[in-house]
Order: sequence, then structure tokens, then C-alpha cells
Amino acid sequence: MRSIGEMARASGLGVSALRFYDGAGVFAPAAVDPHTGYRWYADEQLPDARLLARLRRVGLPLAGITRVLTGTPAEARAELDAHLRRLEDGLTDARRELSAVRDLIDSREHPVPQTRLTVPAPALAAALDAVRFAAPADAALPAVAGVFLDAEDGALHLVATDRYRLAVADCPATLDGPPASALLPTALADAARALLADAEEAELTFDGAHFTIRAAGRTLSGEPAEADFPDYRRLLRLEPTHRITLTAAQLRALPEETADGTPATVLTATPADALSATTTDLLVHVNREYLLEAAGTAEQLVLELGGPIAPLAIRFPARADTFSLLMPIAR
Repeated sequence: MRSIGEMARASGLGVSALRFYDGAGVFAPAAVDPHTGYRWYADEQLPDARLLARLRRVGLPLAGITRVLTGTPAEARAELDAHLRRLEDGLTDARRELSAVRDLIDSREHPVPQTRLTVPAPALAAALDAVRFAAPADAALPAVAGVFLDAEDGALHLVATDRYRLAVADCPATLDGPPASALLPTALADAARALLADAEEAELTFDGAHFTIRAAGRTLSGEPAEADFPDYRRLLRLEPTHRITLTAAQLRALPEETADGTPATVLTATPADALSATTTDLLVHVNREYLLEAAGTAEQLVLELGGPIAPLAIRFPARADTFSLLMPIAR
């Protein structure tokens, strides 16, 4: 038999820890002297004591330690796997928080310059309306849930995408400060749009951590999302091989098929860049709902096709500062 001191030295657990685990009903001595209260441990308890010391060092809760010591090997492994996942999740959270703390410390030493934009409220409202259909509302979706604002001297670019379609719209802007960008969560973008009603001018402010919009004597503030937004500018440089001009009525009358289990609009083009149901130089299938939603109520459209698997660009002669992209779907 080993005294509590001997068991502490042999196992790596302190005397106080052994007393604690005894009181908690997790690891009891083999015998307790009824007169002195001294605890005595059997030699065969040493492996469990050393195991307990290791579990304690990795922070396994009492209930988990009990399950490891008393459960089957399969139950013990399941408990360890669950604890490891908790540790990994905690490490991820800690890294995120430490990164935010570092940014805060850096901002004290090197404050992020503020950027202020003055934009015509009707133009900003129209731009938000033009891209809103491509901004998913659910952040749990595998997409970037929000409207991306990219400000430079003379223009504010608004971009939204759900990875299947992308919409871009511009509005004129007077820039005070360095170029800046921010991803507004969809709910914040919708609230900003409501603020623009009946306003003539709007002022937008970015300071890295906050977004503020003022219009018609009202103010809205919020935090931009931290998600990385795709490099939309690369998509603006697509080179189409066919350019087709058509009316909204012609667009709605285009043939409908099913592609990849989805109702699809069939786009065909000839070398002369005319719609054709017979001689076909290029054929593309796109999600019909997405196509009609992107076209909206425009009277005239220009479709730019680059190939059967290249994004389809939708442009509007009446709105040169607005266009959309759709990814084709498999036939």
C-alpha cells in the first residue's frame, strides 16, 4: 500500500489533488484509516492515478475523467475525441480573438484613417436595388452574405454574389480620405436602403471597424462583416465571344429546358451574333429564375457569352454602370 504522499510522488498528482478527486468521487483510495483518516492507495491504482494526472493536464472536466476511468475503451476514446474537438474549437476561437486584439493594439499605434463618401441618395438606392437579388440573406449559406462596398475617387462600386451569380452597380461619389471597402451584412445593407427613401444626398463613413450612413437627418451605424470577398475586378475583364442584344419579351420567350435538375433558359448564338434555334455556334444553359431576376424590368438587354462554361454577362444599355454575371449549369 502507498500513503497519499507516496502516491502523489509516483503519479504526478499533488496531495491536494488526490484529496480533491477523492472528495469528488472520481478517484478514491483503497483504504482510509478509521482513526487517523490517512488515505492508503493500492499499487494497482497507480496506472489510473497517472492517467488521471494526464487527463488533468489537458483540462478534461470531472465528468469526462470519470467516464474515461470507469467506461469501456470505446467510451473512453469517444470522450477523448469529443474533448479534443472542444480544444480545437477553443484554439480557433482564441486565435480569432487574439487576432482581433492585435488589430486593436495596432490601431492604437497606427489608427485606421477614416474615409467619408458623399453620394446622391437616389443613385445609391438604385445601385443597392440592382445588386440586392444576388446578396444571400442567410450567413450560414456557402456564400458571402452581404453587399460589398468598394470606394475610390469618383465612384462607389456595389457588388453582391452568392457564388452562382454576381451583380455589380456603380454610383458617383465624392471621396474624402483613402480608398476603402467594407462588406455590409445583408440586413445592414437593407436597413441602409430604407434610410435613403426621400433623401437627396447620403454620407457614408468607413473607419475599418464601423460603417455609418447619414441621410435626411437620420443615422445608421453597424459593423461590417469580416468575411473575405472574392476578387470581383478580375471578373470584370471577361472577354466575350458573342454579344446579343434583345428585349425583355424576347428573353422571356427563349426556350426552357431542364439542366442539372433545374429549369434552365437555353441561350444559342451564331457567328453573326443572332439568336437562333437552328444553326448554332454556341449554346449555354443558365438558371432561368436567376436570369429573369437579373434582367428585372429592363426593356433592352445585352447578353455577352464567352463559352458554354464561361460566366454569362448581362448588361443594360440604359444603365452602363450596372451588370450581372451568371454561372452556366450543366446540361
